[in-house]
Amino acid sequence: MTLTRRKVMVMGAGAFVAFGLPLRATAAAEDAIAAFTGGAAIGEGGITLTAPEIAENGNTVPIEVSAPGASQIMVLATGNPTPGVATFAFGALAASQAASTRIRLAGTQDVVAIAKMADGSFVQASSNVKVTIGGCGG
Repeated sequence: MTLTRRKVMVMGAGAFVAFGLPLRATAAAEDAIAAFTGGAAIGEGGITLTAPEIAENGNTVPIEVSAPGASQIMVLATGNPTPGVATFAFGALAASQAASTRIRLAGTQDVVAIAKMADGSFVQASSNVKVTIGGCGG
């Protein structure tokens, strides 16, 4: 195989797309977290994120999140082009601070939930979801 200028340009563009897009998506997730927390420190515990370990269809992945005592919960899919999935707000009369929904995942990635507690602190939980394509594994 002879390398022409055109082939080198195509390979370079492909490498940029392959390596550049995940970094940009991760940066977008970090920006969304910083905007939600205002730069505050994030702790562990006090929040439960339930997501399947393996999802056969990335179009409808069921998740549940629960954080007793939270005023808001933000859910992110860090590998999606737009990482923000949902933000749930709970009022003083909310019976429980829990939510469940189905989300769309672009591929195997981490799902992150961050809760703003009533005292102003933040806690997070994450889960890695492997998205299979046609049931062949991911």
